[in-house]
Amino acid sequence: MGKLALTFNRSPTRELFWFLGLLIAALFLWCISLGDLPLRDWDEGYYAIVSRDMYRSGNWLHLTYLGQPFLLKPPLMYWLVALSYHWGGISELTTRLPLALFSAAGVPLLYLLGREIFPHRLPSLLAALVYLTLLPVVRHTRLAMLDGTIITLLLLLLLCLLRTRWRQYWAVGIGICLGLIALTKGIVVLLLGAIAAAFTLANRQLAILKNLYFWLGLLLGGVPVFAWYDAQWQKYGEVFLQVHFQAQGFDRISQAVWGNSGSYWYYFLELLKYGWPWLLFWPGGLYLTWQKRHTPWGMLVLLGTLIYLGAISVMRTKLPWYIMPLYPFFALAVAAQLAEFWESSRRYPGIIAGIFSLFSAASLGGLAYFYLVERQLVLIIMGVVVALTMGLAAWLVTQHNRGFVPILLVGSYLALSLLMISQSWVWELNEAFPVKPVAALIREKAKPGVAVYTSFAYGRPSLDFYSDRQVIAQDLTALQQLWSTQPYLLLDQSALDTLELPNSINLGSAEGFTLVRRR
Repeated sequence: MGKLALTFNRSPTRELFWFLGLLIAALFLWCISLGDLPLRDWDEGYYAIVSRDMYRSGNWLHLTYLGQPFLLKPPLMYWLVALSYHWGGISELTTRLPLALFSAAGVPLLYLLGREIFPHRLPSLLAALVYLTLLPVVRHTRLAMLDGTIITLLLLLLLCLLRTRWRQYWAVGIGICLGLIALTKGIVVLLLGAIAAAFTLANRQLAILKNLYFWLGLLLGGVPVFAWYDAQWQKYGEVFLQVHFQAQGFDRISQAVWGNSGSYWYYFLELLKYGWPWLLFWPGGLYLTWQKRHTPWGMLVLLGTLIYLGAISVMRTKLPWYIMPLYPFFALAVAAQLAEFWESSRRYPGIIAGIFSLFSAASLGGLAYFYLVERQLVLIIMGVVVALTMGLAAWLVTQHNRGFVPILLVGSYLALSLLMISQSWVWELNEAFPVKPVAALIREKAKPGVAVYTSFAYGRPSLDFYSDRQVIAQDLTALQQLWSTQPYLLLDQSALDTLELPNSINLGSAEGFTLVRRR
């Protein structure tokens, strides 16, 4: 990649242009129709309830879930959402917006990071655009979850580390970012900090240890972390340590927590499912990375990929969103390959055109599904966009026309925009009954403070959020025994017929569930 013909100067005006352009493109994609769909189980429901408790009670130090201690996560995200509730009221939009904004900032930050490690602007710009058009990145970090915030803080941490080479005062940001990561997702700071430390060693930046700004940053970032953890220890004692560090942290390394297990190849399969079309260029990007392993960008991509992907692959607990911090390194590797193609005089591999042709044909099949089953116009248009994008990209590859790169970028951006304004971008909502009508029934008919039990197979935090109380899942035997305590029961028709509850009053039905209580 050393013979890039496209070289650019580093004029502040041009840098600002690209930064703002990427930021605006990201904000549009991250915020469009953000509040149109209900919160999903599990984390969105949990986080919304904890933030609402904080907003209502004014207790910003000790987290609660419907009034009960919540010891699972640090408080930074809940502070942001509670502030959003204070300014904009409680809604899906205000729950997701602060974290979506934070996540969108990762796009221009990746561009700035690329400018520090690549010798030219082109791969830096391509890395940001690839990251911008990755389906799992956009979809997942729009949700009220922690991963987008973690990625943005990681990118800012690495940017501060690299800029310390030229301006020592940037070192203060390293410790602050580490502290914010710790206040967002606890012990994950150890893994992300290990990546930064390994890169510091490989890039021979050990002089940073003599930088007073570095130690000042560690102090500024560390004091709030230790203060918050000390407050939890003082209030909850060893219970907090066992839940927060053991059950929510170290147990996930050696055990499949809550049955979330998978093979060592679990995250490669996640990439295989959701990494397209950019996954096609990842192997070549990694090969280039290995060739350039003595350069800053080569070292960073290799270390970030190997350390992070290796760590989450050997963990016994497997969850799809654990892969999210890998995607910036993925985008940097892909960008290296795309930049090489952009400047190459050789013919592109024929397999690229073949795979794009297959995607175009598969998109036509998806188009038929959207027309016959989903019947959402926006998804039909999305299917057309994907089919045309892949078909045109395949043709351009056969013509050895580098225009396939902007075609893929623009087509992917348009397709993602259409998906985000559809009713299907949070597809997990289809896994169980719609909660809003059921929650409205509970709020209207059930008295506050009286227990509500359900025959549904598991508790749903989203139902707890919308009904503003905990709805506890129980089996039929337990429900029969609980009937004498005069609770409210939310029963599906099968459970209602089986239990044959005496002296029951039917309070109403919604989405196949009936709310009953004892006379």
